[in-house]
Amino acid sequence: MVSMRNVLAVILGGGVGKRLYPLTKLRAKPAVPIAGKYRLIDVPISNCINSGIQHIAVLTQFNSVSLHRHITQTYTFDDFHEGWVQILAAEQTLRSTDWYQGTADAVRKQLVEILATRAEYTLILAGDHLYRMDYREMFQYHLEKKAQITIGVHPVAVGDAHRFGLLQRNEEGRITAFVEKPRDPEVLKRFVSRDDPERPYIGSMGIYLFNTQVLEEVLVNTTYDDFGSQIIPNSLETYAVYGFDFDGYWEDIGTIRSFYDTNLSLASPNPPFSFHDPERPIYTRPRNLPGTIIDGATLRNALISEGCIIRKAEINNAIIGLRSVIGNDVTIRNTVMMGADYYEKEFSTIDGGIPLGIGDHSYIEGAIVDKNARIGERVTIRPFPRGYREEQENWVIEDGIVVIPKNTVIHPGTTIAPD
Repeated sequence: MVSMRNVLAVILGGGVGKRLYPLTKLRAKPAVPIAGKYRLIDVPISNCINSGIQHIAVLTQFNSVSLHRHITQTYTFDDFHEGWVQILAAEQTLRSTDWYQGTADAVRKQLVEILATRAEYTLILAGDHLYRMDYREMFQYHLEKKAQITIGVHPVAVGDAHRFGLLQRNEEGRITAFVEKPRDPEVLKRFVSRDDPERPYIGSMGIYLFNTQVLEEVLVNTTYDDFGSQIIPNSLETYAVYGFDFDGYWEDIGTIRSFYDTNLSLASPNPPFSFHDPERPIYTRPRNLPGTIIDGATLRNALISEGCIIRKAEINNAIIGLRSVIGNDVTIRNTVMMGADYYEKEFSTIDGGIPLGIGDHSYIEGAIVDKNARIGERVTIRPFPRGYREEQENWVIEDGIVVIPKNTVIHPGTTIAPD
């Protein structure tokens, strides 16, 4: 397999993540927990490590403290290994005092640092996708085609076409047309590229492999802010741009609905994506947590993380995150519970006298319960119709899913349910 020593991976982690609000109210989007014990940023970093990429830069900007802490505590190489994971935070310089204006602008503002690595190739990745991919195969394709830019591409269903950049290719695989997130029916009709009626489109995965010299040219010679809507479509005539096919599991976790559905799918008996891969693991921060205690609970399709204390509860189709505490006579259904950052010896009146976790006799269904939430006794949460949105002081309903933000207190007896 081809060597990846001359490839620098740049992971985009600086966006506000508005579509994942309120999960991004206090954290960057790549720092959002997934599957009970991981964070979204763990996926692209792990893919890089498993692909032999030794130099990884993460571009950060918005609510980045927890993301920085997670990366620095997790990805530390020893003195006998030349690899590194480096944080490139947004900063004021003599060249620019602005925040990142888009994906391309973020890379442009860090171009000096990127060129300083002397990497011949730069792989640009998103920080909010769930997939397992060997980038060596894409790099090999890039070299064989003598490409200057290669884009990872994936089949796209009809209902998802408006969410992605769509493209057309010639027989050699070279991209001849590209449009970002189209909604016009006529445009969509022109970009049908496959015979599969369910997935007739070819979409960009937001994975871009550049010859670093070409990346420098397109950033220095233009003022384009975004790769998908500007850099890529305007490079088709000037550069050799190819599409590398990837048909494995890949999910863009960009909305509350996709985050919720993807997490719950991981709790099924045969999940579409498995974290149980001994050869290509997804890494995360090791924690010295005790095993989970389950005292008389009934579990079905539940993914339970370490360090939990679960009393006589009924849990069905749920993710239970680190250090979760669940009381007696609690029912949890179709819910993502992220757990807690710490254990507490005692709780104070500041928290309303309510301990971390879910109190006795509560019913939680169709919800995302963020970290360190305190849900009192006899609380009822039920899902709302799809598409429904509402924002209250202590909860948000997004696309019918009830989201309890991080550090929120829900007082005993509260009911959050449709009328």
